[in-house]
Amino acid sequence: MSDTVLYETDGPVATVTLNRPDRLNAMNKELIATMIETLDRAASDEAIRVLILTGSGRGFCAGGDLAGFADGEFKDEMPIEAKIADLRRSMRTSQILRESELVTIAAINGACAGAGMSWALACDLRYAAEGAKFSTAFLNAGLSGDFGGTYTLTQIVGTAKARELYLLSERFDALEAERLGIVTKAMPADELLPQVRNIAQRLADSAPIALRRIKQNLNDATRLSMAEALDREADRHSRCGTTQDNTEAAKAFLEKRKPVFQGR
Repeated sequence: MSDTVLYETDGPVATVTLNRPDRLNAMNKELIATMIETLDRAASDEAIRVLILTGSGRGFCAGGDLAGFADGEFKDEMPIEAKIADLRRSMRTSQILRESELVTIAAINGACAGAGMSWALACDLRYAAEGAKFSTAFLNAGLSGDFGGTYTLTQIVGTAKARELYLLSERFDALEAERLGIVTKAMPADELLPQVRNIAQRLADSAPIALRRIKQNLNDATRLSMAEALDREADRHSRCGTTQDNTEAAKAFLEKRKPVFQGR
């Protein structure tokens, strides 16, 4: 695999690092292709429960590499239908971040714009360094937006604010992102990865089956009627109640100790 995306694991926690620091980790075809392979690898590994997405150097991901548009990398002569299909395959990365059984956390260390912001928005949780800057950026590049940002941002901040952020395309900082609920917390840069890794480990130590079912419930809440969501909740909750992990949690509570979950 290309070194434009780095992949490392620490027990049940995987860290994916975008690695084009000289371009603020902007997307080119090589990075996108490697990201697809990397996320597929993580999502298919039953030992991985939590995935951290971050960037190397000063940027998280500045979106599509405009140098690629200028020099024609993204403007080959394939028919428009083929371009649409190719982009849709690439955009599956956002679907994996949002819909896979992994809990995904964006550690936003710097510039976060365009499709890079879309990747961050697709994650379950987001934390940012205080110096990080955000922008939807698409309109300024003469583009309408991809990688699911209009979908996820609308759900996070609401219709009116999402329209403002996309149509005006202004930059905002990590503290504003925290105020809007786009990130859970802004923190000093040197604390970002240590704190995110602690959160990831805490999640990885929790009951694996329940963790996956909670994420499924939350995803269902965005697309099902309440009656359908209640049906799914009842099914998953009842099944979790039959697990050894549920029995272990109850015993640990009564014995005033930390539970040891086995995913059974």
